[in-house]
Amino acid sequence: MSKIRIVIADDHEIVRQGLKTLLETDGCEVVGEYSSGREAVEGVNATRPEVAVLDISMPELNGVDATQQILRQHPDVKVIILTMHDSEELARKVLEAGARGYVLKSDAVRDLSNAVRTVQKGQPFFSGKISEMILRGFLSNPNQTQESAIPQLTAREREVVQLLAEGKSSKEVASILGTSPATVETQRAKIMQKLDLHSVTDLVRYAIRNHIIEA
Repeated sequence: MSKIRIVIADDHEIVRQGLKTLLETDGCEVVGEYSSGREAVEGVNATRPEVAVLDISMPELNGVDATQQILRQHPDVKVIILTMHDSEELARKVLEAGARGYVLKSDAVRDLSNAVRTVQKGQPFFSGKISEMILRGFLSNPNQTQESAIPQLTAREREVVQLLAEGKSSKEVASILGTSPATVETQRAKIMQKLDLHSVTDLVRYAIRNHIIEA
C-alpha cells in the first residue's frame, strides 16, 4: 500500500517536527515542511501532495487564505486545518475556504492520523468538539446564513490586510506580492474606506477579530 503524501505548515519548528514524527510513525510520507502560508502554497505546487496540514495562524498568509490559494490551483489536494481554537465561526470559515478537516491541536495526537486517512478518502473530518458545535449551531438555526454586515474583502485584500497588520511597510508588502508600493497604497486606502477604518490600530484589531492574524 502506497504511503499518503503530506505537507505540513506551521510557524513553530518544534510543532512541525512533532507532527512529522506522528504522521510518519503512522505510515505517511511527509514530503514538505513550511513555516508560512505563502511557503505552503509554493510547496504544494512543487511537491503535489495528497493532503496538506496547515496551521490556522501563520505569518504572511494564514491557513484559511492559504487553503483557498492551494485549492484554486490544486482542487484534488485535501486540506486539514490544525488550530488551538474551538470556534464555530472559524470552523465555518474553514469549510467555506474548502478545507476537508478541522483538528484541534489538543486532539492532534489522537485524531490527526485518522483525519488524514479520512480526508484522503474524500470524507470530511472534524475534532469531536467541533462537530458537536457545528451541529448545535445548525439545529438551533438551520436556515442561518453567514452574511455579515461588514463588507467582505477579496482574497488579495485579505493578504494585504494580513501583511500590513503584521507591521510590514507598503514597500515590503509590494515585494512579497510582486506589485508596486503605489498599488499597495491604493489597495490600503480602498480597504480602509470599505471597512470604515481610520488607523493602523483599527486595521490590526479588524485582522485579529476576523482571525486573519493572532493577537
